[in-house]
Amino acid sequence: MPCTTILVGKKATHDGSTIIARNDDGGFEAKKVLSHPARTKASTYKTVISHLKVELPENALRYTDCPNVTKTNGVWPACGINEANVAMTATETITSNPRVIGADPYVRYQPKKGRNTKEIPGGIGEEDLVTLVLPYIRSAKEGVLRTAELLEKYGTYEANGMAFADADEIWWMETIGGHHWIAKLVPDDRVVIMPNQFGLDNFDFDDAYGKQEANMCSADLKEFVTKYHLALDTDANFNPRLAFGSNSDSDHIYNTPRAWFMGRYLQPRKYKWDGDNADFTPESNDIPWSFVSERKITVADVRYLLGSYYQGTPYDPYDKHATSKGKYRTIGVPNSDVCGIMQIRGYLPPDIQGVEWLSMGGSGFTACFPVYSNVDEFPKYISGTTDTVSTDTMYWHSRIIAALIDAHMGNALLFDERYVNAVMNQGQQFLYEYDAKIQAGADASILKEANNKIINMVKTESDKALAQILKNASEHMKIRYHRGDN
Repeated sequence: MPCTTILVGKKATHDGSTIIARNDDGGFEAKKVLSHPARTKASTYKTVISHLKVELPENALRYTDCPNVTKTNGVWPACGINEANVAMTATETITSNPRVIGADPYVRYQPKKGRNTKEIPGGIGEEDLVTLVLPYIRSAKEGVLRTAELLEKYGTYEANGMAFADADEIWWMETIGGHHWIAKLVPDDRVVIMPNQFGLDNFDFDDAYGKQEANMCSADLKEFVTKYHLALDTDANFNPRLAFGSNSDSDHIYNTPRAWFMGRYLQPRKYKWDGDNADFTPESNDIPWSFVSERKITVADVRYLLGSYYQGTPYDPYDKHATSKGKYRTIGVPNSDVCGIMQIRGYLPPDIQGVEWLSMGGSGFTACFPVYSNVDEFPKYISGTTDTVSTDTMYWHSRIIAALIDAHMGNALLFDERYVNAVMNQGQQFLYEYDAKIQAGADASILKEANNKIINMVKTESDKALAQILKNASEHMKIRYHRGDN
């Protein structure tokens, strides 16, 4: 799926938290937000796409996710946080090349053909990974190891990247072919930007085969690279992106422009991003995987980037004066089903470390609100989504607002800006209030009350915004006359 990921190390955030965030661009699939109870007994999980049975261990932790409402193609849980305050987002669909796939083919489902054949299950994929991994890990690094075990045993049918975070560390992991993988610790002072391309641009095999302090990979990855002549470097350093990724014309329309816009936001002064002799352009293949931002990063920054559409550049599709509008695929898109910003605040008591900032229903015009993850259930407005379009659920409420703004951008954007700011401002206010109550000794059971208050606020603000935006859209319909015939 066409997603965008941002990872922010604890020394790069304004408050010392770790942040992993991703637009889940699933294609207009209704989403809900759930909390799954801890489980003591082992169980069996069956994938929908690949018809694979996976035996799950006992003692699963409670965890949250953002699954599809319909299960036609499986769960697609997107992102979540477990009771050990470990977060996961999976997955960022990435790119590869024929040399890699030819050497280690994807594990595709093969249906039964004729009486004397049997179906052959495929591997695991985005449909499954959060469900198979998040309930069983107690650190970000354990997330890599658990996923690696599954990949090596079952394989995968697609190329994916995923992130794991705890209070101290963020690990980024990418699949290579059907069974291989690579992972790297995100430096604490850096921000990672990932736009549907293979991302890692540096790797230390000595560490990966030694202490594994910041690098991990398949046991035979170096041999795999050598055997199939995958390294394309012209110096002594190994660049995984050159070996395992792509370099296509479509990347320059679809992927690299997103990295360009995000890098431009993070380091506007260090590099030249525009005009003649720019260090990086929207079609540069070598935009770094990570940056040291020129200032500390907030959740609002992350949400702005994940909802952006090249504002202030010649590529803004809404700017009538833009010279190249619509040329590149934007970051915020209407087929984004949920933007999940998973924040682990290690400086606070464990009960309130995990916060999920969610934006539901697509594009750059949706409000972003927080909920505490350490709860047994979420309010019905976000957990009770159905396939029926209704303002009783945030997913559909938000999607209606976004679609109206897109169609009436010039007249409606002001109302949207007020709406988005009101939700984030009040959401942050509720977090401060209930953080203080927990720190003063209140029981964690009040977090359900906190989430209810936050979601009631979101519903109220969404109702208000929709009324204003709908009225504005109605006043600018093409059949409207202005003869005072009210």
